[in-house]
Amino acid sequence: MYFPLAASRNVVAASRNVMATLVFLAITGSAHAEGTVAAVRPEIQGTGLETQNKAIVRSAFETWRTGGNIFAELLSPDVVWTIHGSGPVAGTYRGLKDFTERGSSPLTSRLSTPILPEVHAVVADGDTVIIRFDGSATTTSGAPYRNQFVWIFKMKDGSVTEAEAFLDLAAYQRVVDNNEPRAR
Repeated sequence: MYFPLAASRNVVAASRNVMATLVFLAITGSAHAEGTVAAVRPEIQGTGLETQNKAIVRSAFETWRTGGNIFAELLSPDVVWTIHGSGPVAGTYRGLKDFTERGSSPLTSRLSTPILPEVHAVVADGDTVIIRFDGSATTTSGAPYRNQFVWIFKMKDGSVTEAEAFLDLAAYQRVVDNNEPRAR
C-alpha cells in the first residue's frame, strides 16, 4: 500500500503521541498503586527483579525524605551519572566521588536544608527504574529552591550503576549563582 509522505509523517507523529500518552499513564498511574518499603536494602525473596529494584529505590527515597543520605548506599562507587541539558553542571560524571563533588555539591553546599523529595512515580522495566519526583529546600540566602526531576537508574545487584537525570538546570544554576556556600 502506498502512503504519501505527508500521510506517513502524520501516522508516525500520531504513533509517537499515543506512545507518549501510554508512558505518561503508566508512570502517573503507578504512583497511586504502591506503598513504601522500610529499609534501603529490603530482603525480598522471589518477587522478581522489577519489584526488588522498585522496592530498593522507594525505600531509599523514603530514607532520604526522613533525613538520611542515600547516595552512598544506593549508588555504586563507580556509578556513571549523566545530567542532561545545557549549562555548567550538565555532563557525565564517572564515579560517586566525581558526581558528588562536581555534580551535587555545587548545589547542596548552597542549601541550608536538605532537598526534600516528593515521589510521584516509580516505574521499573527489567534492570531500569524511572523515578519522577519534586524536590524542595531552602537556600543559604533563605530563598526557596524547588525543582522537578526524572531520574533513570540502571541497576545491578541492588545498586545503581548508571543514572540519567533530567531537571530544570536554570533553577539549579540560579541557586549556585545567587547563594554563598555554607561554611564547612
